[in-house]
Amino acid sequence: MPQKVRIAIAGLGFGSEFIPIYQAHPDTELVAVCQRTEDKLHEVADAFGVPGRYTSFDAMLADRSIDAVHINTPIPDHAEQTIKALAAGKHVACTVPMATSLDECRSIVRAVRRTGLTYMMMETVVYSREFLYVRSLVDDGTIGRIQFLRGAHYQEMAGWPGYWEGLPPMHYATHAVSPLLALAGTLAESVVCLGSGRISGELTRHYGSPFAVESALLTLRDSPVAAEVSRSLFETAHEYVENFTVFGDRATFEWEQTQGSGHILHIGEEPREVAIPDFAHLLPAEIAPFTTRGVYSAENEHLSFVQGAGHGGSHPHLVHEFVRSIVEKRPSRIDAVTAANWTTVGICAHHSAMTGGARVDIPDFARDMG
Repeated sequence: MPQKVRIAIAGLGFGSEFIPIYQAHPDTELVAVCQRTEDKLHEVADAFGVPGRYTSFDAMLADRSIDAVHINTPIPDHAEQTIKALAAGKHVACTVPMATSLDECRSIVRAVRRTGLTYMMMETVVYSREFLYVRSLVDDGTIGRIQFLRGAHYQEMAGWPGYWEGLPPMHYATHAVSPLLALAGTLAESVVCLGSGRISGELTRHYGSPFAVESALLTLRDSPVAAEVSRSLFETAHEYVENFTVFGDRATFEWEQTQGSGHILHIGEEPREVAIPDFAHLLPAEIAPFTTRGVYSAENEHLSFVQGAGHGGSHPHLVHEFVRSIVEKRPSRIDAVTAANWTTVGICAHHSAMTGGARVDIPDFARDMG
């Protein structure tokens, strides 16, 4: 029997959601968790019976028994910790975004190529049941030729950890960007973005970004299709919305515009509400139940899980893809080049907004790093 992949999880806020999935997956063994706050570390590790416990990320990386690290730490730490983990010989899964600058993205791509290890950005939307359903409509021809793509993510971040305060909207855009590019089957080539409205001076001072909303138009590589992405984080009155629309010549899928209003499939000019099936059948039986349940509940909430309605059942799909890419010794479906493109769409879009809507070319990481 092949040896199981030995996993460690860093960051036990949202990261706790993945503990029972790795414990149940037939190809993995969860051997350690890492959390800076010692009381929280032991509380979570005791609850799940995790033997390895670290308050130091570097100390965890020194543990040679660990094969792979799943990073769920604050955004500013993603790039440094990813590069350290790769240098330590660990495969890496990292929550979004990949990094906060073009140079950090380049450094991660280089580190993956240098080490030959697996990297996967754990973007939830492209493993949500809504995405999997629409992908099936594209694959079976129901949508027809894709004519236009639109993504949006509106979320009020008041009350989240301090590093979120005043974050440029497009610096956390992968939830809106990724499904569009994944359905188009290509990467983004260039972006034009406009900033709109103003947030308070108190928020603006953190990152120097004044905009309440940023809205971008993307050109796609080797494709006649364009895409539009809108994003807000602060001081814009709207319920949580994370959605996409795919316009085709035969049918158009429109994600519900408000919670509970229903997803719509337009066949020609005939709109009809559609029910989205679950896709647990794509998973090993041991982790299939996690598409509809998790750690968090009304008594034990985490904002990223509760606001996102459980991220569309994506968590076990993400774990399975990461683990199988390691076992099969292949790039993950959200490998370093893909993750860098999806992440830098937002970085370049914000730069465009700050320069009055100038067109910005998105780096070709596969070519530039070759």
